[in-house]
Amino acid sequence: MLCRLAAALVPPVGRLNVTAADGARFAPGSIIAANHTSLADPAVVLAALRGLGVEPVVMAAAGLWRIPLLGRALAREEHIPVHRGDRRAVEALDTAAEALGRGRLVLIYGEGGLPRREDPGEAAPRPFRSGLARLTRSTGAPVVPLGQAGARRIVSGSRPKQMAGLVTAPLRRPGVHVHVGAPVVLTGTHAARTAHAHRAVTAAWRIAAERLGERLVPDA
Repeated sequence: MLCRLAAALVPPVGRLNVTAADGARFAPGSIIAANHTSLADPAVVLAALRGLGVEPVVMAAAGLWRIPLLGRALAREEHIPVHRGDRRAVEALDTAAEALGRGRLVLIYGEGGLPRREDPGEAAPRPFRSGLARLTRSTGAPVVPLGQAGARRIVSGSRPKQMAGLVTAPLRRPGVHVHVGAPVVLTGTHAARTAHAHRAVTAAWRIAAERLGERLVPDA
């Protein structure tokens, strides 16, 4: 339901294009690692994935489960709440490992949160947290890097700017682009795995941003 909803909501507010590298594939039990720039990009990513025939389990901030209708849908479809800064964060990784073991695809945002800057420009993914590395170490799952660009044209900045962006998006219909890279297998220490995943997602994001002709801003 979540992927179907995203696929229905994105076209009215943005012009979505999706590309994939040679060798890009979603083998059962793979992790999809995406960059996170905007409150709009989960919908953009899920819409793109549904167009590719992929409906992943999503690891997302636990606060979303407190939103009445959305929370029930997330729980019903077995998406995974992440309690950041809490011992239950480990439980989220265990739940994700179980899903991967059943052959499900798991979508994770390596950065673990949104950038604080308010401008709508694109910047390279911020440093990744260690959760992705720990998950690959415990499961051996391959990582499919996914880069998205343009979601900040829909929603970014302060709350008033976000609301204004959402209200005007159906008139503006800004371009958004998702690029899927070829799978990578992470090895070595947690730091090495994290750096490898970050490079792969950054490369996918850069292709997406270039396809849109986005103005890139310095890392924040």
